[in-house]
Amino acid sequence: MAEHEIPDQYLAGYAQLLADVCATGRRLTRDELELRRALGEQAAEAGHGLRALVGAHLAATREAWPCPSGSADSTLGAVQQVVDAFTEGYERAQLLAVRREEAARREFIDDLLYGRSDLGRLAERAERFGLRLSHAHAVAVAESPTAYDEAAPVPRRVERSLNARFGERNILFTTKDGRMLCVAPGDQDDVLTHFAKQAYAATDGGRVAIGRPQHGVGGIVQSYEEALNTLELAARLDLEGPVLRAADLLVYPVLTRDRQAMTDLVQDTLGPLTAARGGAEPLLATLTAYFDAGCVSAEAARRLSLSVRALTYRLDRIHQLTGANPSDPAHRYMLQTAVIGARFLGWPGSGV
Repeated sequence: MAEHEIPDQYLAGYAQLLADVCATGRRLTRDELELRRALGEQAAEAGHGLRALVGAHLAATREAWPCPSGSADSTLGAVQQVVDAFTEGYERAQLLAVRREEAARREFIDDLLYGRSDLGRLAERAERFGLRLSHAHAVAVAESPTAYDEAAPVPRRVERSLNARFGERNILFTTKDGRMLCVAPGDQDDVLTHFAKQAYAATDGGRVAIGRPQHGVGGIVQSYEEALNTLELAARLDLEGPVLRAADLLVYPVLTRDRQAMTDLVQDTLGPLTAARGGAEPLLATLTAYFDAGCVSAEAARRLSLSVRALTYRLDRIHQLTGANPSDPAHRYMLQTAVIGARFLGWPGSGV
């Protein structure tokens, strides 16, 4: 049925109502207005356009005219009341539909990211929200000091940018636990890269992590968890860079997987630094800057605002206390791994 062909059921009793008002000049009763609201809800649920519905009411008004000149004002007032009540019911039904859709979408996202629900049913629901779970997908997660929900201006700005750039490309944008998320096909890295750039700019320096592409429903969960773990790792190790990829940081989970072994390495290798004047922190910071600078003394000294001579003295002191020489390739790997472990464990402040 074309949009302008409005069924008579949504105008039921309207002509008679106008005739009665025209004859008596009365105002509409509460029950009459509630009936118009109910008809507006029914029309919205049936998918009819509001513009065509209002046009049908105006056309019916013209057919019911003329009225005696003295009743024209009352009749036009009744028309206004009817249209107002009808559109109120229409908008109420639309708002309810939007809320239902939002609730269904939120439930789907929770089930998707936690791997809950029947997989077949979840795959059917996924198509409704633009995902084909038979394909590989990757998840990017953006966080900042501010927690966001989907109604906040920042996520809406990022989502508009994604839609403007990529349109309908099987992308799911949402928020979860105050973070922004983007799920995209695994072979469309440009989507996640664009999301990362927009999220970083919109959050004024937030951090974004991108999980590896994975297949199936479980793959989305895995990619999401990888992104979350990467954010946690970046915070613990103070990793540089606004956009971090799990695929580039696989060595860190390997190194930190056995917490007790890492604790032993930190204590055995770096423990002697606690005997230094001023404690272990300055010397640990020296090692961190030295390794982050690629073991280039001049660059490490610049990062620490030290002279190269002062840096060399600190490295010699580390050698004396630990027995390991940071500039010796034979010792470097052990020291660097211990430094990574210290940053991960929060040593020495954590009491490890």
